[in-house]
Amino acid sequence: MLARVYSCALVGLEGVLVEVEVDIAGGMPAFTVVGLGDAAVQESRERVRSAIRNSGLRFPLKRLTVNLAPADLRKAGPSYDLPMAVGLLLADQQIEAPVDAAVFLGELGLDGRLRHTDGVLSMAAVARSHGIKTIFLPAEDAAEAALIAGPTIIPVHTLSELIDHLSAQTPIPPYLAQTRFEDGEIRFPIDFQDVRGQEHVKRSLEVAAAGGHNLLMNGTPGSGKTMMARALLSILPPLGLEEALEVTKIYSVSGQLPRDTPLVRQRPFCAPHHTTSQPGLVGGGGGRVKPGMVSMAHRGVLFLDELPEFGSKLEVLRQPIEDRVVTLSRAVGSVTFPANFMLIGAMNPCPCGWHGDAERACTCSPALVNRYQKRISGPLLDRIDIHVDVPRVNYEKLSSERLGEPSSHIRSRVLAARERQTQRFRSHSRCLTNADMGAGEIREYCRLDGAGQSLMKAAVRQLNLSARGYHRVLKLARSIADLAGVEQIGAAHLAEAVQYRPRRVE
Repeated sequence: MLARVYSCALVGLEGVLVEVEVDIAGGMPAFTVVGLGDAAVQESRERVRSAIRNSGLRFPLKRLTVNLAPADLRKAGPSYDLPMAVGLLLADQQIEAPVDAAVFLGELGLDGRLRHTDGVLSMAAVARSHGIKTIFLPAEDAAEAALIAGPTIIPVHTLSELIDHLSAQTPIPPYLAQTRFEDGEIRFPIDFQDVRGQEHVKRSLEVAAAGGHNLLMNGTPGSGKTMMARALLSILPPLGLEEALEVTKIYSVSGQLPRDTPLVRQRPFCAPHHTTSQPGLVGGGGGRVKPGMVSMAHRGVLFLDELPEFGSKLEVLRQPIEDRVVTLSRAVGSVTFPANFMLIGAMNPCPCGWHGDAERACTCSPALVNRYQKRISGPLLDRIDIHVDVPRVNYEKLSSERLGEPSSHIRSRVLAARERQTQRFRSHSRCLTNADMGAGEIREYCRLDGAGQSLMKAAVRQLNLSARGYHRVLKLARSIADLAGVEQIGAAHLAEAVQYRPRRVE
């Protein structure tokens, strides 16, 4: 007899509806799974067999064939265990239930318990788009799936519990969403008021936060670069609901979503070590392609400490910085992940760290310093809007009891600047911040007066700005003007933007 149930697969961040067809025929006992499944899918046979038996049910000793359609789509992961088990029991007529408008998701333990499944949010979204009315899934994933309004979420603990529900013996109550987007207070580990001195660096971080710009800090060891980078989160605007769902989907597909956090409310802060591989940065994998750190930092901050130590791996960041997405091509097809992040880099000026310091002598030769700084290519440096030097902090500032400006005050100015951008770009769906502007938006919103034109002409000549550098200066000046609360970019705004560019880009 033939039975058909529905499940979901993942392609990148998107879900795809999968038909799980089960056929039981006479002949020698066999259990075959077809449909381009990976090793975890093939191993489902043993998990399903043991789960059915240990749930007090009969496993049919016949010729069993399971087809996962569409057959040309690669299937990965153990989430097909539950639909296979339900399909087998339906085909064997041990249960009778209408399942045409239901989706089944979940890995089975040998005792019949359901275990966590990655990517539930994407799967629930595609189920809703196909008119699915009910989703059966592990109980610990119910809160995540309930973020998608529409389908009824049935939290299942064990296979036997599900069978009792489908047989109308002991119905499982649907999950009632208990998480609201506004719930919970967000706390930040570092506040800018705890940062002593470095007022010009704080200002540059404020400008970066206001427009979503990339920033590079260059300074001696212990000058506070990492501390200020981590404090940046405390002045960024909170995530909107749509942004939070985007970020949550990425973390869910990656298997990085905390079990007790169905919705990510705080902007991501990703700080990979410099030994991270290229696939670790941009994504990849031998089976199902998973997002890398540039996607994990989507709508948040990608912090690269000791930037020169990353070496040639940094070149893979060029395309994500420009396009705000990363496209990975594999033999099975191409996958695109979002990668709209703020790049914050920190580096020492030389291997010993003391080049240019007023109080401690550098032990590196000029050639060594030059080689060290050239580990970061000119094209990548050209994509960083703000370059700022971070000097050592003197004793008077370190020992002072006076607190700096709190993050809440800085954040209020950043929020006001972001609100101006929201109003400005309300008819441009791809632009959320000034950093997202393309050539058309720059031409429309970054006009200069006569004094600004003269200053820009001098800056292009003296700093040898590329076309990209020219546009990035204009976008930066637009953010500085937004912080000042004015619509027209003035000479003072442009002058501040120009001084954030490096003196020379090779």
